[in-house]
Amino acid sequence: MTVYFNGSFVDKKDVSISPDDRGFVFGDGVYEVLRAEEGQLFQADVHFQRLRRSLREIKVHGVDVDALREAVSSLLYHNDLQDGEAKIYLQVTRGAAPRRHAFPESSTEPTVYATASAHEPPVEKWRDGVSTILHPDQRWARCDIKSIALLPNVLANQAAMEHDAYEAILVREGVVTEASHSTVLGVFDDTVVTHPLTNRILPSTTRRLALRLCERLNIPVEDIPILEADLPDADELMLLGTTTGVMPVVQVDDWAVGDGTPGALTRELQTAFQELEPA
Repeated sequence: MTVYFNGSFVDKKDVSISPDDRGFVFGDGVYEVLRAEEGQLFQADVHFQRLRRSLREIKVHGVDVDALREAVSSLLYHNDLQDGEAKIYLQVTRGAAPRRHAFPESSTEPTVYATASAHEPPVEKWRDGVSTILHPDQRWARCDIKSIALLPNVLANQAAMEHDAYEAILVREGVVTEASHSTVLGVFDDTVVTHPLTNRILPSTTRRLALRLCERLNIPVEDIPILEADLPDADELMLLGTTTGVMPVVQVDDWAVGDGTPGALTRELQTAFQELEPA
């Protein structure tokens, strides 16, 4: 596999990252996950805008995001991924420096790493829907930054796996925020409801796109928190994500969502989403 590492395309086995890298020592970095179809990045503008914001919020400077975007596109060619679907993982850390909590010298070069691989869409799960569990949201207070420090997400998702569930829906102070690696949307009385954009959730690119599709399809939307206590009253639930797409949720813990099958609005959004062209 060819990867992109600090300005060069190299074989993955030849990549060497310093043990002093702040991503390794502190989780001091940010990331993006993109999808590509037939060699074209999907929603690239939005992903790279979010990357710029994440870098700005954690005060990492010296990254040429435009050049990085070109490099990510070239990765598809280097790995013969011009046909079918692919996913790209992109990570930027503050770089390698002696271990101390405060930022290193401004001359420290960020570490930039990206990979591209084939992606198999979860077609059967889209068709049948998935089960989930509820789990406490134990993440930090800046979930709006796409940080690589994901231990609470990892623990939540592991809890879901141990319960044979696809995802863990996170609850903080009685409110549904999002899931361990996806956005949560509910449908109540033919209205799509989702947590408003605050520091409690990631500004998901798929959430943004899905809400625009709702507007196009004349589906009412409310940006209001979903209370955990109201969750069993949802007619439909769905998860959103770059590689998740629009995923129907048919079970939470031991109870069925709606009639236990993917709902009509979920299907409508699925169809509209899958008909979109890469942009």
